[in-house]
Amino acid sequence: MQNTKTKNTVLIAAILLACGTIASLDAGARERSRSVQHSAHQGSVSVHRDNARFQGERQRDWQRDGEGNASMTRSGSVTGANGGTAERQGSITRNADGSLTHQASGSATNANGGTMETSGGFTRDADGNVTGSRDTSATNKNGGTYEGSTSWSDGKVTHTGTCTNSAGATVDCPSKPDNGQ
Repeated sequence: MQNTKTKNTVLIAAILLACGTIASLDAGARERSRSVQHSAHQGSVSVHRDNARFQGERQRDWQRDGEGNASMTRSGSVTGANGGTAERQGSITRNADGSLTHQASGSATNANGGTMETSGGFTRDADGNVTGSRDTSATNKNGGTYEGSTSWSDGKVTHTGTCTNSAGATVDCPSKPDNGQ
């Protein structure tokens, strides 16, 4: 009887030790760190993640003056296990009079060589009027391209877009299917 208890105790200890070893190996394969710093009028957060599927970084910084003025910047990047990458940056500023400005950009490259870039932003004045624009360009792995621009002002949206095939000839841009509507 005592011998069986000892064997069971050794077996349980071995299982727990193995689980602890596996957990520590798994922890090495998945890393995450986070740093937070803040005070009454400013702060930052940064996050790093690394695992078998991707590696990523994020950063956010903000500040305010206590009189209604504030700003924030954000950035992030990710690299996939297959070699694709993406990045983004952005900022927003709010003024005490209610006006604000937002700017953002981003880019991506897939593992096959396709690329995309976009940038733009908007402003809102103290009276609530909003204007903005965004430009986007993309190139597929075969060399076909899309160049587009969207702007809005006074509730009116204007969009232009041009597509080319891999030979450089202008072609119709694919449109969203109407789903029978």
